[in-house]
Amino acid sequence: MRILILSMLLLGAPAFAQASAPHRPVGYPRSYDALVADARAEGGLRVYGNADTAAMQPLIAAFRRTYPGVAVRYDDLESSTIYDRVVAEARQGAAGADLVWSSAMDLQAKLINDGYAQGYLSPEKPALPATAVWKNMGYGVTAEPVAFVVNRRLIPAAQVPRTHEAFEQLLRSRRAALTGKVATYDPARSNVGYLYLTEDHAITRDTRSLVQAIAATRPMLSRTTEPMLDAVAAGRIAIAYNVVGPYALTRALRDPRIRVVFPRDYTIIASRVAFITRDARHPAAARLFLDFLLSRSGQTLLARQWLLPVRGDVRAPRLSSEQQRPIRVGPQLLVNLDTIKRRRFLADWRATLAEGARTR
Repeated sequence: MRILILSMLLLGAPAFAQASAPHRPVGYPRSYDALVADARAEGGLRVYGNADTAAMQPLIAAFRRTYPGVAVRYDDLESSTIYDRVVAEARQGAAGADLVWSSAMDLQAKLINDGYAQGYLSPEKPALPATAVWKNMGYGVTAEPVAFVVNRRLIPAAQVPRTHEAFEQLLRSRRAALTGKVATYDPARSNVGYLYLTEDHAITRDTRSLVQAIAATRPMLSRTTEPMLDAVAAGRIAIAYNVVGPYALTRALRDPRIRVVFPRDYTIIASRVAFITRDARHPAAARLFLDFLLSRSGQTLLARQWLLPVRGDVRAPRLSSEQQRPIRVGPQLLVNLDTIKRRRFLADWRATLAEGARTR
């Protein structure tokens, strides 16, 4: 676990900052001054998130400059750890996170549905797409495309698949050469991998055939993104499937060995969902920070770290609307968390892998 604590002294804020006038963003109601004052009285908030600490530093520093006197403690955790902590701390009545922000959209939806969140009508809601808000509790903060990642040497530009169908054709036509050279998340160990693969199945029935083709290559299965990117860059893997796009793009900027492809037939768009916890010790500060995440300023700072914005009025690389398949923040995310459904899905996954391993 990595913890980021930004204090006033570290940021060089003046000691009299708390006495300055409240900062109210343009267009916010006058009542927001009271929220800012309450947040300053609380002194700060604690955030559980799974965005990299380094990516969060510029945003948190900007938040602290905007709202002196409101410190931020950021705990960088895996999505499953976030879920387990929120549940355990609520049961024990222990102090924990005030705001929870995770890419495991389905686990976030479950926490909200199970009563671990509180409602808040953000002044930024009118600027967000309808798919990004659920019950004024869960807010999708980013719009992150899911990608293929290719080793440029092992798969020349002319052979790079641009659709899911082309990817399957490549796997079948070059199965011998690609055996041991394909990677993807293991949905049994990766919450994000499970989310993406179940979304693939919901989008098209052709996913079953694609998964069978992947299985026949005896793929590398990963719990997290970094090992896949490392393997593609090193040439141990030729192509990785369903990779978190922003992480891949960040790596590609400094590593010319890899190419990032967003499939043209459809590209899943995932979001990091944030909510304020039901028992937040610092609810005003949590609301302030959530609004900053959703504001144009916050979204612009996130975009610079390739945490692409959900807002349409912030400049950032975007796919066409026809290409995008956004995962809606809402109750449908709970479907695949049903214990029996999940067990069946993963049993089918393992059976497909086993059959693929027997393929000659």
